[in-house]
This record gives sequence, C-alpha cells and structure tokens, in this order.
Amino acid sequence: MHDDLEYLASRVGDCLQRAGLRLATAESCTGGWIAKCITDVAGSSAWLDRGFVTYSNAAKQEMLGVAEATLAAWGAVSEAVVAEMAGGAIAHSQASIAVAVSGIAGPGGGTATKPVGTLCFGWALPEGIAVETRYFAGDREQVRRQAVAHALRGLLERCAARHRPTEIA
Repeated sequence: MHDDLEYLASRVGDCLQRAGLRLATAESCTGGWIAKCITDVAGSSAWLDRGFVTYSNAAKQEMLGVAEATLAAWGAVSEAVVAEMAGGAIAHSQASIAVAVSGIAGPGGGTATKPVGTLCFGWALPEGIAVETRYFAGDREQVRRQAVAHALRGLLERCAARHRPTEIA
C-alpha cells in the first residue's frame, strides 16, 4: 500500500469532495498530524471541517464527550475510547465522517497488554462506527507516521466503499 502521506491525503480529499462528505479528526498520539496532512492539500477547506487534538483524558471528555467510565474501564488506548472519540467528533462538528486515533507511540508508556506501538483507530460514518487496533514497529516518529498513513488509508477505503457508483442492471 502507498504510504506517502501527501498522496494519501490528496486521494482522501478527492474522494470526500466527490462524495460530498466533510471530515473531522480526533487525534491523541498523532497530535494533529492527520489534520496537518489534510490541510497540506490545497482546497481542503471544501472537505475538512475541523480537527480535535485531545491528548489528555480531560480533553477527550471535554471536547469529544468521551465518558469518564469508558476511560476508567478501558483506558485511553482502546477501541471503546476511539469509538467515542470518533462519534464525539461528529457530534461536535459539521462533519459527516470522522477519524479518531489513540495509542502508545513510545518510547515509554507501554505495558505487557498494550506495548509501545499499540494504536487504536475509529472511523465514524453516517451508517456507524468501525474500530480497529494495530501494532506498529519503530521509534516514536515511525510509529506515528505509520498511524497517520493507516488512518488516511482507512478514510480512503471507507469513503470509496461508500461512494461507489450504483450499477444499473
């Protein structure tokens, strides 16, 4: 798969614009890198509504409505939390599609059950929320770069699947 962030962001933008969708991002460990890639594309104001950088648990709660109970039960790096982050990004924006990411980029912070390189992703669309956990190798920069590429590929796949032309029988 193509990992060039500029290329991926441009493809995401083309798809979102064709589909008439507006995007919101909800980022923790990527610190706004997804939104930065999106805004590097000229004309992105036509399809990007806003980005939330919610590094702390308090920010996740205040800005996106993530439940304290969810954070307590599952931790910030969990599919349950990114699902609420993605849904919260939709609820607190004018967007119709959102991507959320939370993870452990390192070099510290990992545990036996959530090692460094553990990333959780959430994508919210009008028909529902999809979540996924992935593991990436490398240093902090490499883990974060892989996370941004994966988030953009996930947006592209979901936008393309949603916007396939209907075949006439």
